[in-house]
Amino acid sequence: MQIEQIYTGCLAQGAYYITSNGEAAIIDPLREIQPYLERLERDQVKLKYIFETHFHADFVSGHVDLSRETSAPIVYGPNATCEFECVSATDGQEFTIGNIKIRALHTPGHTMESTSFLLIDENGKEYAIFSGDTLFIGDVGRPDLAQKAAHMTQEQLAAILYYSLREKVMTLADDVLVYPAHGAGSACGKNMSKETVSTIGNQKATNYALRADMTEAEFVQEVTEGLLPPPAYFGMNVALNKKGYESFENVLHLGMRALSVTEFEAAAEETGALILDTRKNTDFAKGFIPQSINIGIDGDFAPWVGALIADVKQPILIVSEEGQEEETVTRLSRVGFDNLIGHLDGGFDAWTKAEKEIDTVNRISAEEFAKKVKIGESKVIDIRKESEFCTEHVEEAFSKPLATINDWIKDINPKEHFYLHCAGGYRSMIAASILEARGFRNFTEIEGGFNAIGKTNLPKTDFVCQSKVLK
Repeated sequence: MQIEQIYTGCLAQGAYYITSNGEAAIIDPLREIQPYLERLERDQVKLKYIFETHFHADFVSGHVDLSRETSAPIVYGPNATCEFECVSATDGQEFTIGNIKIRALHTPGHTMESTSFLLIDENGKEYAIFSGDTLFIGDVGRPDLAQKAAHMTQEQLAAILYYSLREKVMTLADDVLVYPAHGAGSACGKNMSKETVSTIGNQKATNYALRADMTEAEFVQEVTEGLLPPPAYFGMNVALNKKGYESFENVLHLGMRALSVTEFEAAAEETGALILDTRKNTDFAKGFIPQSINIGIDGDFAPWVGALIADVKQPILIVSEEGQEEETVTRLSRVGFDNLIGHLDGGFDAWTKAEKEIDTVNRISAEEFAKKVKIGESKVIDIRKESEFCTEHVEEAFSKPLATINDWIKDINPKEHFYLHCAGGYRSMIAASILEARGFRNFTEIEGGFNAIGKTNLPKTDFVCQSKVLK
């Protein structure tokens, strides 16, 4: 028996590849399936089952394409209704893969179909649980994502999750391994650990939501407290996972169409496509195609695309570093952005060589900022998360998280200058590009963000340990 966790940092997502005696199972696969097909062939094993822990909201799974290519059935838990052929397992139903078994444990609460899969090894021992979004390392799944579909409140779903954990998960032996669907950085929980594997015993000892003396009321209050609104694209990804989607190969073909400068410009005018520039923020600041939005491929690319573009049907034109076109298309497809017109052949260099109009961002160093800013007089907007802001910030700064820019941008006074920064420059350049695309020019962005500002002698609030802030 072999278990491999295939972790994708950009999505903070874990897929699982399991083999035993010539057969395999894959749990919560990513959209692009070629790596799985190559692995199956290399290991000379047959894919027997594709297990899905629930209808994912934060990414588009590869279950449909993978089943089409391998004929392996897709297995969900109870309450799962698909618009393609799938198995809706009963609670406790077992599936044999080689010399091992996988038992479906219906664990609703995150969503009503949420199901954990318990692996029983060749000796009959309960060995590992693949907990999906029911149990994370240090956290549990948020109970507010399925409210509309389940016609229930988040408090009602949280109460169901309380009993799922205590009756199905916490009753397992302490040495059973815990393999969750997500880790730190995912929007599917509040405060996940950076660790991606644990044990039941460790989680009972350290996870706030698994305290032995915790009442249902306390659990509901703590799990629902401080939940941020889910990204707008979540509902659209759920629909794609339920109904099916365009083949990844077709999406890749569309995104890999190389457009000349003339074709690119014409496509932008004719389709109303969003121009997505995935270069580093340092390069984008020096010059970009007017109206472009910068979300760098080297950061938390896919989650920010989903959070800020929101509509997965939005037509997109890509500007990337040469050689990164396929990676960009792949990451966009993982969160359901399939309406790709193509990419600029030759990248931004081709645009400048054609002597087309370019735009820039007014960016200064942290040292210049420290010299120019007047605390109490100048307006400083900090777009980090509230928890980061509460930890430490420039005195008199305003907290305006990037995730809510579509809400606070309408309150910007176009005649009042302000300084803009995040932690390191990635998020503030996203914000700067959105601001400029909407006609705002009255700001200065700070290179290096608060990481660089912290090294200056500008007055800042007292440092507070972030773990205390999160509590």
